[in-house]
Amino acid sequence: MAYIPGGGAPAAGATPVGSQYCVCKVELSVSGQNLLDRDVTSKSDPFCVLFTENDGRWIEYDRTETAVNNLNPAFSKKFVLDYHFEEVQKLKFALFDQDKSSTQLDEHDFLGQFSCSLGTIVSSKKITRPLLLMNDKPAGKGLITIAAQELSDNQVITLSLAGRKLDKKDLFGKSDPFLEFYKPGDDGKWMLVHRTEVIKYTLDPVWKPFTVPLVSLCDGDMEKPIQLEFECINPKKQRKKKNYKNSGIIILRSCKINRDYSFLDYILGGCQLMFTVGIDFTASNGNPLDPSSLHYINPMGTNEYLSAIWAVGQIIQDYDSDKMFPALGFGAQLPPDWKVSHEFAINFNPTNPFCSGVDGIAQAYSACLPHIRFYGPTNFSPIVNHVARFAAQATQQQTATQYFILLIITDGVISDMEETRHAVVQASKLPMSIIIVGVGNADFAAMEFLDGDSRTLRSHTGEEAARDIVQFVPFREFRNAAKETLAKAVLAELPQQVVQYFKHKNLPPTNSEPA
Repeated sequence: MAYIPGGGAPAAGATPVGSQYCVCKVELSVSGQNLLDRDVTSKSDPFCVLFTENDGRWIEYDRTETAVNNLNPAFSKKFVLDYHFEEVQKLKFALFDQDKSSTQLDEHDFLGQFSCSLGTIVSSKKITRPLLLMNDKPAGKGLITIAAQELSDNQVITLSLAGRKLDKKDLFGKSDPFLEFYKPGDDGKWMLVHRTEVIKYTLDPVWKPFTVPLVSLCDGDMEKPIQLEFECINPKKQRKKKNYKNSGIIILRSCKINRDYSFLDYILGGCQLMFTVGIDFTASNGNPLDPSSLHYINPMGTNEYLSAIWAVGQIIQDYDSDKMFPALGFGAQLPPDWKVSHEFAINFNPTNPFCSGVDGIAQAYSACLPHIRFYGPTNFSPIVNHVARFAAQATQQQTATQYFILLIITDGVISDMEETRHAVVQASKLPMSIIIVGVGNADFAAMEFLDGDSRTLRSHTGEEAARDIVQFVPFREFRNAAKETLAKAVLAELPQQVVQYFKHKNLPPTNSEPA
C-alpha cells in the first residue's frame, strides 16, 4: 500500500463515506469422473454448464472450457457466484459432449446432470455426487465433484497514529485534531474511507488504534495510493513564512494486517449450524380444528407456523451434515396424565426428539396436533435453557465446529419474562442465537424488548447480555410477501452473530491457520 505524504486537502466534492457492505463471492471448481463415452472413435469431449434458478426457471449462468478426449475432466474454468446465506440458491450442473462448434446445447450429447443448493456445497466444502440422466436414472457410473472456495478479500488493517506539535487553530485554546483517510474513487475524486475520533484541546494527539477492511481502505490493492499527510503542511503559512517547516507531524505508531475471518470461512471450515424448533401450543392459538386457529392446517396444507418452519428450516438444513433437528413444543397438556409441559418432543419421543429435515419437522408437527390439549402459560425459558445446555457442551471443544440456532414460533406475550431475560443473557455467552417469529396479531412488545437492537438486554439482576443474539420478526409483515422475504429478514443477523462469537473467543475456522 503506497502512501502519499503531503497530499494536501482533498479536492472539493470528495465523496463521503459510503456503505461498506460487501457480498461474499464463492468460486466453484468442477471435475467429472467416469463420464459416459458418447464418441465412436474416441472418448467424449466434455464441458460443464452451470444453471441458476430464477422464478422457477433454469437460466444458463456460465460454462467451462471443453476437455478434449477425456472421461475424467478437471475443468480449469471456475464458476464464481455471489453467496447469500439467507437465500436458497438452487444450482444445476449439466455436462455435455461437444460434437459441434455450436453454442446451442441441444446440438451436443447430454452426459448427465446434478442439482443442489449453493448452501449444500458450501457447508460440505467439497461434494461428489452421481450424475443423472433426464429420467433421473444414473448416467452410467458418472460422478461430479464440486469444491467451494471463498474469493472475498477479508484482510483488515489496524493502524495506530499520533500527532506532534500540531498548529494551534483555536483562538482561546488548543486544537481539536482528527485524521481523515481518502482513496481515489472510480470518478477520479478522493473518497473518504475513515475518520478518526476528535481529540479535544491538544497539539499532541494520540488516536485510538482503528481497524478497517483492506477492501474499504484501498480496494485490497496494496499499491493503491491513499491520502494522508505525514508532515502537515499549511500552504498559507508556507507562503508567508520563509523559515516555515511544517504545522506538526503525523506519526504512524503501528501498522498490522490480519485476516478477518468471515461467516463463510467458518462454514467452509466445517462449522455446523445446529437447528432446534420451539413451537407454541398455548390455548390463545385457538382450537386447531377451527379455521380461525393459528394452528389450523388449511386444505393448502399450511399455516403461519408451518410457513415459518419452512422459511428458516429450508436455509438452515443445508448447514447440518445429518439434517436431524430437535423439534420441541411448549404450553400444552400431554397424555396420558395431561400435565402441562414447556419442553416436550413433538414426536413424543423424549430420548430422541430429532426429526429428519424440515419435512420431518412438518410431519411431526401435523401428527401431534390431535393428541395434545392447548393450554398455557407461554413460558420461553425452559426451551432456551434446553438448547443452551447443548451449546454449553460445545464450548468445551475449544473449536469452531458447532453453533446452535433456536427458532421459537409463538402467538403471544411471554409469561416468564424475568426467567427468559435471564436465560437469554446467559445464552449470549454461548455459541447460540435465538430467532423468534411472532404469528397472529398479538402485541409483541416483549419480543422486541428481547431483540436488543436498540438497547442492551439485561437480566432481572442487572447483568448485561454479552452480545445481541435475538432476532424477532412479526410474521404479519410478510403475509403478502414472497416466501423468500421472511427467510431474509429472519436470518439477516445470524452470520454476524456467528462470527462475533467465534472471534470474541479467538477461535479461527477449524481448517484454517490462526489469524
